[in-house]
Amino acid sequence: MFQRLTATGLSLACLIDRATSLLGRSVAWLTLLMVLLTCAVVLLRYGFDIGATATQELILYAHSLVFLGAAAWALQRDAHVRVDIFFRHLQQRGKALVDLTGSLLFLLPMCLFLAYNCWDYVGMSWQRQERSADAGGLPWVYLHKSFILLLVASLLLQAVAQILKTLAVLSGVRPGHLPASHEEHL
Repeated sequence: MFQRLTATGLSLACLIDRATSLLGRSVAWLTLLMVLLTCAVVLLRYGFDIGATATQELILYAHSLVFLGAAAWALQRDAHVRVDIFFRHLQQRGKALVDLTGSLLFLLPMCLFLAYNCWDYVGMSWQRQERSADAGGLPWVYLHKSFILLLVASLLLQAVAQILKTLAVLSGVRPGHLPASHEEHL
């Protein structure tokens, strides 16, 4: 019974990991778009004396989508910020325990707090079909604000995957929960 439950949990964690990786890799390509659009804005402004408010806002949207959409991917790859005083010297079970504790005490409550506090903020923006306050700006401010919910949803899902993987390590089913190449990010 325990083996089947663990196998199901790890299958779910693997599915979440694949979705997180797909989202992270997809939004990472927006950095190229941001560079190209920034070059276009500079060329239009200084070369042709043309303002490009909508393009500047599009860069802002892409920038926020990169950070909010890839946060769970960074967590999954262990590329997130960690105050690493003792962690790197711990064995796999110790690392799993630290990550499990962090997920349960900090990550999940933070995600739930964000979800609770931003739901009305985003909902009101959708209700009003909020638009840019700048002339020539984009009419999709409500979509931009919705990226916060993407952050919350993706981090909550990745937290579940991390918890399942760390429990598998602590029960001895799995040797480690971090990616094999996580050292390259330190």
